[in-house]
Amino acid sequence: MTADRPQQVRAMFARIAHRYDLMNRLMTGGLDLRWRREAIRACALSDHARVLDVGTGTGDLAAEVLRQHPEALAVGCDFTLPMMRQGRTRPGRQRIHWVGGDALRLPFPDDCFDAAVSGFVMRNVADLHLAFREQARVVRLGGRVVCLEAVRPPERWWAPLYRFYFHRLVPLLGALVAGDRAAYTYLPQSVAGFLRLEELAEAMRQAGLIVEATRTFMLGTVALVIGRKPSPSHVGGNQNRSAGVPSPTRRA
Repeated sequence: MTADRPQQVRAMFARIAHRYDLMNRLMTGGLDLRWRREAIRACALSDHARVLDVGTGTGDLAAEVLRQHPEALAVGCDFTLPMMRQGRTRPGRQRIHWVGGDALRLPFPDDCFDAAVSGFVMRNVADLHLAFREQARVVRLGGRVVCLEAVRPPERWWAPLYRFYFHRLVPLLGALVAGDRAAYTYLPQSVAGFLRLEELAEAMRQAGLIVEATRTFMLGTVALVIGRKPSPSHVGGNQNRSAGVPSPTRRA
């Protein structure tokens, strides 16, 4: 990706929107659904929580919020409108609030969500630290920022097998199923150029968040990092609940 990376990423995901969910299930053997469930549980939500799904795509995480907490407010934000349009056609996703917006300039006021969560998004943003700072900004004091992401795995005996699958078979699968080998060649390349688990957690700390826990799945190739926005003892717990969620700047 070049200096035009945001535009290239947007165009790439727009091209594969129609097969994005199917490819996720095929590549992970359906395990990505379990990882998303764990990500939402890690948000430690109340029944009426307000949750932002950053880079929502077709809305898998936002839908999981509503599955676990039917009375919650789930907002999905993405700058690739075709992905959200695809998601809106999925059964049971009518209650998601779909908002067009950039992860580096979230169109929401400070302290208006109980949690912000992202799934396989952060390695695609142009500025990881700014994206985490934006999520920290829109989350209330004491709220959580949860990141589910593919990371560079540790070097183990199975590493050559992993690279063969990810760099050879995944692009082939992308060509056959999604009709886009280039997009699924970018996928393993983006992971290879990304961070390890410890580095991802450190990026969250540098955004001013307290890293409460980390987990890995699939032999360390997928990470879950759970952060919390510090809550000063002198600030009342309900001070930040009045901001509200504004009307979207664009809708899919």
